[in-house]
Amino acid sequence: MDEFGLIDRFFAGLAPAGKGIDLGVGDDAALLQPPPGRRLAMTLDTLVAGCHFLPDADPEGLGHKALAVNLSDLAAMGAEPAWGLLALTLPRIDEAWLTAFAAGLGALARRHGVALVGGDTCRGPLALALQLTGFVDPGRALRRDGAHPGDLIFVTGTLGDAALALAGIQAGRRVSAFLRMRLERPEPRVAEGRALAGIASACIDLSDGLASDLGHLCEASGCGARVEAARVPLSPAARRYWDGDWAPILAGGDDYELCFTVPPERLDALAASGVAYTRIGKMVDGSGVTFLDERGQPLPPMSGYDHFS
Repeated sequence: MDEFGLIDRFFAGLAPAGKGIDLGVGDDAALLQPPPGRRLAMTLDTLVAGCHFLPDADPEGLGHKALAVNLSDLAAMGAEPAWGLLALTLPRIDEAWLTAFAAGLGALARRHGVALVGGDTCRGPLALALQLTGFVDPGRALRRDGAHPGDLIFVTGTLGDAALALAGIQAGRRVSAFLRMRLERPEPRVAEGRALAGIASACIDLSDGLASDLGHLCEASGCGARVEAARVPLSPAARRYWDGDWAPILAGGDDYELCFTVPPERLDALAASGVAYTRIGKMVDGSGVTFLDERGQPLPPMSGYDHFS
């Protein structure tokens, strides 16, 4: 099987007609027509074997995650997903692996209305790069730079599950199915992001850990954050596994939840939004993120994942 046969067999079916697609997979470039009056939101993430996922990772889960991490970025902008480009680097053509990978990618794509409209394949160490485009109404995009002192800080879902799963796997310990699922098949909060448009003053997705990502939001907004660590939501599975070390919970990464801020006067709108959330702190004057323990004392500074640290 050659490169073009690979594309036709495994990925051409992920580009349904319609949704502004004049020309999709199979030519030098896609021809696309954005909806009138809407803005484009674009994002790209790369996953590299041995860095972002284990070399023997389940390919169906990997197909899911490759798309999920990009959908999470669009969710943080309050955008509606639309089109994707996939660059796939493979050490060899493995038909069973590709079948499972395409199944995982395709299932999540169909759930969120994503059409694969092009990309590239080449030979080399296993790596995946997926670029997504979504739509957002003018003036409705969620951004990192809109928070102010006094805004309350919230997160969706639970934090630390993926980091605890990865630590357990790397240590050779038994990891619960729930924690492993949170690592390998995160659920992007697309509906939540769209519901928060017009309510949240700022938003960011938690890919590198709460400490790091909330720090980025603080920097963009020009203020600081104070977080009560005991308020950070943990799943029952994480509580059974957690040894009391805050680092994997607050700085572990791979959560793919949303962290967002809301002014006090919009709390009624938040309560009516249908979004499930937990309040964890407050934006304050100053800079950076301060985590407080149960006695109100600052925890040691933490930093999240950084490729080049």
